[in-house]
Amino acid sequence: MTLPAPIVCANHPSVETSLRCNRCEKPICAKCAVRTPTGYRCKECVRGQQKTFETARWVDYVLGFCAAGILSLITSLLVTLASNVAGFFAWFVIIAAAPTAGVILAEALRFVTRKRRSKHLFRAVVAAILLGALPVIIFELLILDIFGLVFQVIYLVVAVPIVYHRLSGIQMMK
Repeated sequence: MTLPAPIVCANHPSVETSLRCNRCEKPICAKCAVRTPTGYRCKECVRGQQKTFETARWVDYVLGFCAAGILSLITSLLVTLASNVAGFFAWFVIIAAAPTAGVILAEALRFVTRKRRSKHLFRAVVAAILLGALPVIIFELLILDIFGLVFQVIYLVVAVPIVYHRLSGIQMMK
């Protein structure tokens, strides 16, 4: 009676394994296995599945970046206006308005990109939001407006994660 030949990893021929990708049945070792909710898969199958979720076109990056930068500049100017006009109540206005601004920015950007998705698109939008607020932050640094800077930080710390999560579809709570 002969023993069956040992199964070796498709990517590492010197490593014996008993794991197989649950999609393509390729033998994989622990280094090559990616745990998914439905079992272990090879990195190639996982990469192929992730590509189906990336629907953004090149124009979405340009439009998303430009729209996010412009909208963030406008929002930063409104934050500065609110901090100068509302006085003590500006704290309440900024804390209440920053999440709303994040939602409005995200929905405007979803409209501009026609709800297409890409991890790199979401990162480009976040970078544009930060860059859009930069001129206002630099101006407030030059005039030494400490409260204006604090309000800008509150706006960015609250709005940026909201925009990213709404665009990417990540749910914080179910």
